[in-house]
Amino acid sequence: MRPETREYQFDWMLWSCFSAASKLNAGTPKEYRRMLEYIPSFRGVVETVLDAGEPGQRFIEICATYLDNVINAKSRGQKTAITTFCFSPAIFYAMDIMPICLEVISVMMTFTYKRGTTEFLDYCNEAGYTETSCSSQRGSIGAYLAGLGAEIDMIVTDTPGVCDTNANAFAFAAAYLDKPFFQLDMPPDLTGERSNEYHRADYTALISFLEQHSGKRLDLERLREKLIEVQKQDEMIAELEELARMVPNPLPVVYNFMVYASRFLFAGMPECTRTLESLLALARQNAAEGKSGISGGAERLRSYFCYIDHYVQNLKLWQMLDANGICYQGNILSRSWASNAPHVREFGTQEAAYTLDTANLDGLIDTMAMLNSRMPMIKSIRGPYDAPNMWLQDTLSLATMYNVDFIVYNGTPGCRNTWGMVKLLARDTEKAGFPTFIMYADAFDERVQSWETTRDRFMEFLNVRRLL
Repeated sequence: MRPETREYQFDWMLWSCFSAASKLNAGTPKEYRRMLEYIPSFRGVVETVLDAGEPGQRFIEICATYLDNVINAKSRGQKTAITTFCFSPAIFYAMDIMPICLEVISVMMTFTYKRGTTEFLDYCNEAGYTETSCSSQRGSIGAYLAGLGAEIDMIVTDTPGVCDTNANAFAFAAAYLDKPFFQLDMPPDLTGERSNEYHRADYTALISFLEQHSGKRLDLERLREKLIEVQKQDEMIAELEELARMVPNPLPVVYNFMVYASRFLFAGMPECTRTLESLLALARQNAAEGKSGISGGAERLRSYFCYIDHYVQNLKLWQMLDANGICYQGNILSRSWASNAPHVREFGTQEAAYTLDTANLDGLIDTMAMLNSRMPMIKSIRGPYDAPNMWLQDTLSLATMYNVDFIVYNGTPGCRNTWGMVKLLARDTEKAGFPTFIMYADAFDERVQSWETTRDRFMEFLNVRRLL
Protein backbone atom coordinates (compact mmCIF):
# COMPACT_ATOMS: atom_id res chain seq x y z
CA MET A 1 0.00 0.00 0.00
CA ARG A 2 1.33 3.44 -0.92
CA PRO A 3 2.34 5.68 1.99
CA GLU A 4 -0.03 8.36 0.67
CA THR A 5 -2.99 6.03 1.16
CA ARG A 6 -2.22 5.85 4.86
CA GLU A 7 -2.35 9.61 5.32
CA TYR A 8 -6.11 9.73 6.05
CA GLN A 9 -8.72 7.43 7.53
CA PHE A 10 -10.61 6.03 4.54
CA ASP A 11 -14.06 6.28 6.13
CA TRP A 12 -13.40 9.92 7.04
CA MET A 13 -12.47 10.63 3.41
CA LEU A 14 -15.67 8.98 2.20
CA TRP A 15 -17.72 10.98 4.70
CA SER A 16 -16.10 14.24 3.54
CA CYS A 17 -17.09 13.46 -0.07
CA PHE A 18 -20.70 12.59 0.71
CA SER A 19 -21.08 15.37 3.24
CA ALA A 20 -19.95 17.91 0.65
CA ALA A 21 -22.15 16.36 -2.04
CA SER A 22 -25.20 16.57 0.23
CA LYS A 23 -24.81 20.37 0.31
CA LEU A 24 -24.41 20.95 -3.43
CA ASN A 25 -28.10 21.60 -4.00
CA ALA A 26 -28.22 24.28 -1.31
CA GLY A 27 -27.31 26.98 -3.83
CA THR A 28 -28.82 28.07 -7.10
CA PRO A 29 -29.00 25.73 -10.14
CA LYS A 30 -26.23 27.79 -11.75
CA GLU A 31 -24.00 27.41 -8.69
CA TYR A 32 -24.70 23.67 -8.63
CA ARG A 33 -23.77 23.20 -12.29
CA ARG A 34 -20.63 25.28 -11.90
CA MET A 35 -19.56 23.26 -8.85
CA LEU A 36 -19.78 20.01 -10.85
CA GLU A 37 -16.77 21.18 -12.88
CA TYR A 38 -14.64 20.87 -9.75
CA ILE A 39 -15.53 17.23 -9.01
CA PRO A 40 -14.83 15.36 -12.27
CA SER A 41 -14.24 12.00 -10.54
CA PHE A 42 -17.45 12.29 -8.53
CA ARG A 43 -19.60 14.19 -10.99
CA GLY A 44 -21.38 11.22 -12.52
CA VAL A 45 -22.52 9.98 -9.11
CA VAL A 46 -23.81 13.40 -8.08
CA GLU A 47 -25.63 14.05 -11.35
CA THR A 48 -27.14 10.57 -11.62
CA VAL A 49 -28.45 10.64 -8.05
CA LEU A 50 -29.35 14.31 -7.60
CA ASP A 51 -31.02 14.54 -11.01
CA ALA A 52 -33.57 12.04 -9.63
CA GLY A 53 -34.93 14.95 -7.61
CA GLU A 54 -35.72 14.99 -3.90
CA PRO A 55 -35.18 11.20 -3.45
CA GLY A 56 -31.63 11.62 -4.74
CA GLN A 57 -30.97 14.46 -2.32
CA ARG A 58 -32.27 12.39 0.59
CA PHE A 59 -30.18 9.41 -0.51
CA ILE A 60 -26.95 11.42 -0.60
CA GLU A 61 -27.85 12.78 2.83
CA ILE A 62 -28.37 9.36 4.40
CA CYS A 63 -25.05 8.14 2.96
CA ALA A 64 -23.37 11.11 4.63
CA THR A 65 -25.27 10.46 7.87
CA TYR A 66 -24.31 6.79 7.86
CA LEU A 67 -20.61 7.57 7.37
CA ASP A 68 -20.79 10.23 10.07
CA ASN A 69 -22.24 7.60 12.41
CA VAL A 70 -19.41 5.20 11.54
CA ILE A 71 -16.55 7.59 12.19
CA ASN A 72 -18.11 8.99 15.38
CA ALA A 73 -19.60 5.82 16.88
CA LYS A 74 -16.94 5.35 19.55
CA SER A 75 -16.98 8.97 20.68
CA ARG A 76 -20.76 8.67 21.05
CA GLY A 77 -20.46 5.62 23.28
CA GLN A 78 -21.55 3.04 20.71
CA LYS A 79 -20.07 -0.34 19.97
CA THR A 80 -19.26 -1.16 16.33
CA ALA A 81 -19.84 -4.37 14.37
CA ILE A 82 -18.50 -5.22 10.94
CA THR A 83 -21.32 -6.96 9.09
CA THR A 84 -22.65 -7.80 5.64
CA PHE A 85 -25.38 -6.57 3.28
CA CYS A 86 -27.14 -9.92 3.81
CA PHE A 87 -27.77 -9.01 7.45
CA SER A 88 -30.65 -6.72 8.39
CA PRO A 89 -29.20 -3.97 10.62
CA ALA A 90 -32.42 -3.56 12.67
CA ILE A 91 -31.15 -5.76 15.53
CA PHE A 92 -27.94 -3.72 15.75
CA TYR A 93 -29.77 -0.40 15.95
CA ALA A 94 -32.07 -1.85 18.61
CA MET A 95 -28.99 -2.63 20.73
CA ASP A 96 -27.18 0.66 20.03
CA ILE A 97 -24.48 -1.07 17.96
CA MET A 98 -23.27 0.71 14.83
CA PRO A 99 -23.31 -1.74 11.88
CA ILE A 100 -20.44 -1.27 9.42
CA CYS A 101 -21.59 -2.89 6.19
CA LEU A 102 -18.49 -3.83 4.17
CA GLU A 103 -20.15 -4.29 0.80
CA VAL A 104 -22.01 -0.96 0.83
CA ILE A 105 -18.85 0.89 1.84
CA SER A 106 -16.98 -0.90 -0.97
CA VAL A 107 -19.67 0.32 -3.39
CA MET A 108 -19.35 3.87 -2.07
CA MET A 109 -15.61 3.83 -2.72
CA THR A 110 -15.90 2.09 -6.08
CA PHE A 111 -18.24 4.62 -7.64
CA THR A 112 -16.74 7.66 -5.88
CA TYR A 113 -12.98 7.42 -6.32
CA LYS A 114 -11.22 7.27 -9.65
CA ARG A 115 -8.83 4.68 -8.23
CA GLY A 116 -11.72 2.75 -6.70
CA THR A 117 -10.77 0.31 -3.96
CA THR A 118 -7.75 -1.21 -5.69
CA GLU A 119 -5.21 -0.57 -2.95
CA PHE A 120 -7.45 -2.00 -0.25
CA LEU A 121 -8.28 -4.99 -2.44
CA ASP A 122 -4.59 -5.65 -2.90
CA TYR A 123 -3.74 -5.05 0.75
CA CYS A 124 -5.95 -8.01 1.69
CA ASN A 125 -3.65 -10.18 -0.41
CA GLU A 126 -0.59 -8.66 1.25
CA ALA A 127 -2.13 -9.56 4.61
CA GLY A 128 -2.55 -13.18 3.47
CA TYR A 129 -6.15 -13.34 2.22
CA THR A 130 -6.81 -15.02 -1.12
CA GLU A 131 -7.25 -12.91 -4.26
CA THR A 132 -9.91 -15.31 -5.57
CA SER A 133 -12.37 -14.21 -2.89
CA CYS A 134 -15.22 -11.77 -3.44
CA SER A 135 -14.07 -8.20 -4.10
CA SER A 136 -17.16 -6.74 -2.41
CA GLN A 137 -15.75 -7.43 1.05
CA ARG A 138 -12.07 -7.02 0.19
CA GLY A 139 -12.72 -3.53 -1.21
CA SER A 140 -13.28 -2.11 2.26
CA ILE A 141 -12.02 -4.76 4.66
CA GLY A 142 -8.48 -4.09 3.47
CA ALA A 143 -8.74 -0.63 5.03
CA TYR A 144 -9.71 -2.10 8.39
CA LEU A 145 -6.93 -4.70 8.20
CA ALA A 146 -4.53 -1.80 7.60
CA GLY A 147 -5.89 0.13 10.59
CA LEU A 148 -7.34 2.93 8.44
CA GLY A 149 -10.96 2.77 9.59
CA ALA A 150 -13.08 3.12 12.69
CA GLU A 151 -12.24 0.97 15.71
CA ILE A 152 -14.07 -2.38 15.52
CA ASP A 153 -15.59 -4.19 18.51
CA MET A 154 -17.01 -7.34 16.91
CA ILE A 155 -17.71 -9.06 13.59
CA VAL A 156 -21.09 -10.62 12.75
CA THR A 157 -22.06 -12.38 9.53
CA ASP A 158 -24.63 -14.84 8.21
CA THR A 159 -23.69 -16.36 4.87
CA PRO A 160 -21.85 -19.67 5.41
CA GLY A 161 -22.97 -22.25 2.89
CA VAL A 162 -24.65 -19.54 0.82
CA CYS A 163 -21.45 -17.71 -0.11
CA ASP A 164 -18.22 -19.24 1.13
CA THR A 165 -15.97 -16.35 0.08
CA ASN A 166 -18.22 -13.91 1.93
CA ALA A 167 -18.14 -16.01 5.11
CA ASN A 168 -14.39 -16.57 4.82
CA ALA A 169 -13.71 -12.84 4.47
CA PHE A 170 -15.35 -12.14 7.82
CA ALA A 171 -13.71 -15.12 9.51
CA PHE A 172 -10.29 -14.01 8.23
CA ALA A 173 -10.86 -10.44 9.43
CA ALA A 174 -11.93 -11.66 12.87
CA ALA A 175 -8.78 -13.75 13.21
CA TYR A 176 -6.49 -11.05 11.79
CA LEU A 177 -7.94 -8.27 13.95
CA ASP A 178 -8.49 -10.59 16.95
CA LYS A 179 -12.14 -9.58 17.37
CA PRO A 180 -15.14 -11.51 18.75
CA PHE A 181 -16.86 -13.31 15.89
CA PHE A 182 -20.38 -14.66 15.40
CA GLN A 183 -21.62 -16.47 12.35
CA LEU A 184 -25.25 -17.34 11.75
CA ASP A 185 -25.69 -20.47 9.66
CA MET A 186 -28.18 -21.20 6.91
CA PRO A 187 -29.61 -24.70 6.32
CA PRO A 188 -30.21 -25.56 2.65
CA ASP A 189 -34.01 -25.62 3.01
CA LEU A 190 -35.67 -22.22 3.22
CA THR A 191 -39.01 -23.34 4.61
CA GLY A 192 -40.33 -25.96 7.01
CA GLU A 193 -40.50 -26.24 10.79
CA ARG A 194 -37.06 -27.83 11.03
CA SER A 195 -35.44 -24.85 9.30
CA ASN A 196 -37.54 -22.42 11.35
CA GLU A 197 -36.41 -24.07 14.59
CA TYR A 198 -32.80 -23.90 13.46
CA HIS A 199 -33.04 -20.17 12.62
CA ARG A 200 -34.83 -19.49 15.93
CA ALA A 201 -32.09 -21.17 17.99
CA ASP A 202 -29.33 -19.57 15.93
CA TYR A 203 -30.81 -16.11 16.35
CA THR A 204 -31.30 -16.59 20.08
CA ALA A 205 -27.57 -17.39 20.32
CA LEU A 206 -26.80 -14.25 18.31
CA ILE A 207 -28.71 -12.09 20.80
CA SER A 208 -26.71 -13.60 23.67
CA PHE A 209 -23.48 -12.81 21.77
CA LEU A 210 -24.52 -9.20 21.12
CA GLU A 211 -25.53 -8.74 24.76
CA GLN A 212 -22.21 -10.12 25.95
CA HIS A 213 -20.04 -7.94 23.71
CA SER A 214 -22.11 -4.78 23.84
CA GLY A 215 -22.63 -4.88 27.58
CA LYS A 216 -26.34 -4.18 27.09
CA ARG A 217 -29.46 -6.28 27.38
CA LEU A 218 -31.81 -6.43 24.42
CA ASP A 219 -34.55 -3.85 24.92
CA LEU A 220 -37.69 -5.51 23.55
CA GLU A 221 -39.50 -2.21 23.13
CA ARG A 222 -36.68 -0.77 21.03
CA LEU A 223 -36.58 -3.89 18.87
CA ARG A 224 -40.37 -3.75 18.48
CA GLU A 225 -40.05 -0.11 17.43
CA LYS A 226 -37.46 -0.98 14.76
CA LEU A 227 -39.55 -3.83 13.39
CA ILE A 228 -42.67 -1.68 13.17
CA GLU A 229 -40.56 0.75 11.14
CA VAL A 230 -39.37 -2.16 8.96
CA GLN A 231 -43.02 -3.06 8.36
CA LYS A 232 -43.75 0.51 7.28
CA GLN A 233 -40.76 0.39 4.92
CA ASP A 234 -41.88 -2.96 3.48
CA GLU A 235 -45.30 -1.48 2.68
CA MET A 236 -43.70 1.38 0.76
CA ILE A 237 -41.33 -0.95 -1.10
CA ALA A 238 -44.32 -3.13 -2.05
CA GLU A 239 -46.08 -0.11 -3.53
CA LEU A 240 -42.91 0.93 -5.39
CA GLU A 241 -42.62 -2.59 -6.82
CA GLU A 242 -46.26 -2.43 -7.90
CA LEU A 243 -45.83 0.97 -9.56
CA ALA A 244 -42.74 -0.29 -11.40
CA ARG A 245 -45.01 -2.69 -13.30
CA MET A 246 -46.65 0.22 -15.14
CA VAL A 247 -45.77 1.05 -18.72
CA PRO A 248 -44.00 3.34 -18.84
CA ASN A 249 -42.23 2.64 -15.54
CA PRO A 250 -42.59 5.90 -13.56
CA LEU A 251 -39.39 5.36 -11.55
CA PRO A 252 -35.90 6.53 -12.55
CA VAL A 253 -33.36 3.81 -13.34
CA VAL A 254 -31.39 4.57 -10.16
CA TYR A 255 -34.34 4.04 -7.81
CA ASN A 256 -33.63 0.34 -7.19
CA PHE A 257 -30.12 1.19 -6.08
CA MET A 258 -31.43 3.80 -3.66
CA VAL A 259 -34.00 1.33 -2.28
CA TYR A 260 -31.61 -1.48 -1.47
CA ALA A 261 -28.73 0.70 -0.27
CA SER A 262 -31.10 2.55 2.08
CA ARG A 263 -32.32 -0.77 3.51
CA PHE A 264 -28.81 -2.12 3.98
CA LEU A 265 -27.75 1.02 5.83
CA PHE A 266 -30.85 1.97 7.81
CA ALA A 267 -33.53 -0.76 7.84
CA GLY A 268 -35.82 -0.04 10.77
CA MET A 269 -34.62 3.54 11.03
CA PRO A 270 -36.40 6.79 10.03
CA GLU A 271 -33.58 7.70 7.60
CA CYS A 272 -34.59 4.81 5.32
CA THR A 273 -38.28 5.63 5.73
CA ARG A 274 -37.81 9.24 4.64
CA THR A 275 -35.94 8.20 1.49
CA LEU A 276 -38.63 5.65 0.59
CA GLU A 277 -41.38 8.21 1.21
CA SER A 278 -39.66 10.59 -1.17
CA LEU A 279 -39.25 7.89 -3.83
CA LEU A 280 -42.89 6.92 -3.46
CA ALA A 281 -44.08 10.51 -3.84
CA LEU A 282 -42.06 10.85 -7.06
CA ALA A 283 -43.37 7.53 -8.40
CA ARG A 284 -46.98 8.42 -7.67
CA GLN A 285 -46.61 11.80 -9.34
CA ASN A 286 -44.98 10.35 -12.47
CA ALA A 287 -47.58 7.58 -12.59
CA ALA A 288 -50.45 10.06 -12.37
CA GLU A 289 -48.94 12.01 -15.27
CA GLY A 290 -48.13 8.90 -17.32
CA LYS A 291 -44.49 9.95 -17.20
CA SER A 292 -41.52 7.61 -17.63
CA GLY A 293 -38.65 7.58 -15.15
CA ILE A 294 -36.22 7.58 -18.09
CA SER A 295 -34.66 11.06 -18.22
CA GLY A 296 -35.25 11.31 -21.98
CA GLY A 297 -38.86 10.23 -21.50
CA ALA A 298 -38.90 7.28 -23.94
CA GLU A 299 -38.99 3.74 -22.53
CA ARG A 300 -37.58 1.35 -25.14
CA LEU A 301 -36.75 -1.81 -23.19
CA ARG A 302 -37.24 -3.33 -19.74
CA SER A 303 -34.41 -5.20 -18.02
CA TYR A 304 -34.08 -7.37 -14.91
CA PHE A 305 -30.70 -8.06 -13.30
CA CYS A 306 -30.86 -11.50 -11.69
CA TYR A 307 -27.91 -10.90 -9.35
CA ILE A 308 -26.09 -7.63 -8.53
CA ASP A 309 -25.13 -4.41 -10.32
CA HIS A 310 -21.87 -3.05 -11.75
CA TYR A 311 -20.54 -0.31 -9.49
CA VAL A 312 -17.78 1.17 -11.64
CA GLN A 313 -16.88 4.82 -11.04
CA ASN A 314 -19.61 7.41 -11.56
CA LEU A 315 -22.52 4.92 -11.79
CA LYS A 316 -21.86 4.36 -15.48
CA LEU A 317 -24.16 1.33 -15.64
CA TRP A 318 -27.18 3.43 -14.71
CA GLN A 319 -26.13 6.20 -17.06
CA MET A 320 -25.86 3.68 -19.91
CA LEU A 321 -29.29 2.20 -19.19
CA ASP A 322 -30.92 5.63 -18.98
CA ALA A 323 -29.22 6.91 -22.15
CA ASN A 324 -30.56 3.93 -24.10
CA GLY A 325 -34.10 4.13 -22.73
CA ILE A 326 -33.74 0.89 -20.79
CA CYS A 327 -36.00 0.64 -17.75
CA TYR A 328 -34.36 -1.06 -14.81
CA GLN A 329 -36.80 -3.41 -13.08
CA GLY A 330 -34.53 -4.25 -10.15
CA ASN A 331 -32.28 -7.10 -9.11
CA ILE A 332 -31.86 -9.68 -6.36
CA LEU A 333 -30.80 -6.94 -3.92
CA SER A 334 -33.82 -4.68 -4.33
CA ARG A 335 -36.45 -7.35 -3.75
CA SER A 336 -38.50 -7.44 -0.58
CA TRP A 337 -39.65 -10.85 0.63
CA ALA A 338 -42.28 -9.45 2.95
CA SER A 339 -45.62 -11.24 2.68
CA ASN A 340 -47.22 -8.16 1.06
CA ALA A 341 -44.72 -7.94 -1.84
CA PRO A 342 -46.57 -8.05 -5.21
CA HIS A 343 -44.54 -10.98 -6.56
CA VAL A 344 -45.31 -12.98 -3.40
CA ARG A 345 -49.05 -12.34 -3.80
CA GLU A 346 -49.11 -12.92 -7.55
CA PHE A 347 -47.16 -16.19 -7.60
CA GLY A 348 -48.47 -17.65 -4.34
CA THR A 349 -45.10 -17.89 -2.59
CA GLN A 350 -46.31 -16.81 0.86
CA GLU A 351 -44.57 -19.82 2.37
CA ALA A 352 -41.22 -18.32 1.33
CA ALA A 353 -42.03 -14.83 2.62
CA TYR A 354 -41.70 -13.41 6.12
CA THR A 355 -44.34 -11.86 8.34
CA LEU A 356 -43.79 -9.56 11.30
CA ASP A 357 -44.90 -10.57 14.79
CA THR A 358 -44.12 -8.04 17.52
CA ALA A 359 -46.38 -9.42 20.24
CA ASN A 360 -43.72 -10.92 22.53
CA LEU A 361 -40.07 -12.02 22.75
CA ASP A 362 -40.64 -15.25 20.83
CA GLY A 363 -42.47 -13.37 18.07
CA LEU A 364 -39.70 -10.76 17.83
CA ILE A 365 -36.98 -13.41 17.63
CA ASP A 366 -38.90 -15.38 14.99
CA THR A 367 -39.48 -12.18 13.01
CA MET A 368 -35.79 -11.21 13.00
CA ALA A 369 -34.73 -14.77 12.19
CA MET A 370 -37.16 -15.00 9.27
CA LEU A 371 -36.28 -11.52 8.03
CA ASN A 372 -32.56 -12.28 8.04
CA SER A 373 -33.02 -15.68 6.41
CA ARG A 374 -34.76 -13.93 3.50
CA MET A 375 -32.20 -11.25 2.86
CA PRO A 376 -30.62 -11.07 -0.64
CA MET A 377 -28.61 -14.13 -1.61
CA ILE A 378 -29.50 -15.84 1.67
CA LYS A 379 -33.01 -16.46 0.37
CA SER A 380 -32.47 -17.30 -3.29
CA ILE A 381 -29.04 -18.94 -3.39
CA ARG A 382 -28.98 -21.21 -0.36
CA GLY A 383 -29.81 -24.40 -2.27
CA PRO A 384 -29.93 -25.81 -5.82
CA TYR A 385 -30.65 -23.00 -8.27
CA ASP A 386 -33.75 -24.76 -9.62
CA ALA A 387 -35.20 -25.93 -6.29
CA PRO A 388 -38.51 -24.46 -5.08
CA ASN A 389 -38.22 -20.86 -3.85
CA MET A 390 -34.68 -20.56 -5.16
CA TRP A 391 -32.86 -18.50 -7.80
CA LEU A 392 -34.50 -19.77 -10.99
CA GLN A 393 -38.06 -19.59 -9.69
CA ASP A 394 -37.48 -16.10 -8.28
CA THR A 395 -35.86 -14.86 -11.49
CA LEU A 396 -38.57 -16.17 -13.80
CA SER A 397 -41.35 -14.92 -11.51
CA LEU A 398 -39.95 -11.39 -11.40
CA ALA A 399 -39.05 -11.30 -15.10
CA THR A 400 -42.59 -12.41 -15.94
CA MET A 401 -44.27 -9.99 -13.55
CA TYR A 402 -42.33 -7.03 -14.95
CA ASN A 403 -42.65 -8.25 -18.56
CA VAL A 404 -38.94 -7.65 -19.16
CA ASP A 405 -37.24 -7.86 -22.54
CA PHE A 406 -34.02 -9.40 -21.23
CA ILE A 407 -32.17 -10.60 -18.11
CA VAL A 408 -28.60 -9.73 -17.06
CA TYR A 409 -26.23 -11.56 -14.73
CA ASN A 410 -23.33 -9.66 -13.16
CA GLY A 411 -21.23 -10.53 -10.14
CA THR A 412 -17.55 -10.87 -9.31
CA PRO A 413 -15.05 -13.62 -10.13
CA GLY A 414 -15.34 -14.62 -6.46
CA CYS A 415 -19.08 -15.46 -6.74
CA ARG A 416 -18.36 -19.17 -6.98
CA ASN A 417 -21.82 -20.31 -5.92
CA THR A 418 -23.44 -18.42 -8.79
CA TRP A 419 -20.71 -19.04 -11.35
CA GLY A 420 -21.16 -22.75 -10.70
CA MET A 421 -24.74 -22.59 -11.98
CA VAL A 422 -25.24 -19.37 -13.94
CA LYS A 423 -25.01 -21.02 -17.37
CA LEU A 424 -27.63 -23.55 -16.30
CA LEU A 425 -29.78 -20.67 -15.08
CA ALA A 426 -29.28 -18.80 -18.37
CA ARG A 427 -30.20 -21.93 -20.34
CA ASP A 428 -33.49 -22.14 -18.45
CA THR A 429 -34.29 -18.43 -18.66
CA GLU A 430 -33.61 -18.50 -22.41
CA LYS A 431 -35.99 -21.46 -22.76
CA ALA A 432 -38.60 -19.41 -20.93
CA GLY A 433 -38.25 -16.70 -23.60
CA PHE A 434 -35.95 -14.22 -21.87
CA PRO A 435 -32.69 -13.38 -23.70
CA THR A 436 -30.01 -13.57 -21.00
CA PHE A 437 -26.67 -11.77 -20.94
CA ILE A 438 -23.81 -12.93 -18.71
CA MET A 439 -21.34 -10.18 -17.87
CA TYR A 440 -17.75 -11.22 -17.21
CA ALA A 441 -16.74 -8.06 -15.38
CA ASP A 442 -16.04 -7.59 -11.67
CA ALA A 443 -18.71 -5.41 -10.07
CA PHE A 444 -16.09 -3.77 -7.82
CA ASP A 445 -12.75 -4.03 -9.63
CA GLU A 446 -12.48 -2.54 -13.12
CA ARG A 447 -9.04 -4.10 -13.63
CA VAL A 448 -10.74 -7.44 -14.37
CA GLN A 449 -12.54 -5.94 -17.36
CA SER A 450 -12.61 -2.27 -18.29
CA TRP A 451 -15.93 -0.47 -18.29
CA GLU A 452 -15.51 0.26 -21.99
CA THR A 453 -15.26 -3.47 -22.77
CA THR A 454 -18.19 -4.25 -20.47
CA ARG A 455 -20.30 -1.55 -22.12
CA ASP A 456 -19.42 -2.69 -25.64
CA ARG A 457 -20.28 -6.33 -24.87
CA PHE A 458 -23.57 -5.24 -23.34
CA MET A 459 -24.52 -3.19 -26.40
CA GLU A 460 -23.37 -5.99 -28.72
CA PHE A 461 -25.72 -8.38 -26.91
CA LEU A 462 -28.65 -6.00 -27.40
CA ASN A 463 -27.84 -5.60 -31.10
CA VAL A 464 -27.17 -9.28 -31.84
CA ARG A 465 -30.40 -10.29 -30.11
CA ARG A 466 -32.19 -7.50 -32.03
CA LEU A 467 -33.47 -5.89 -28.87
CA LEU A 468 -32.32 -2.43 -29.92
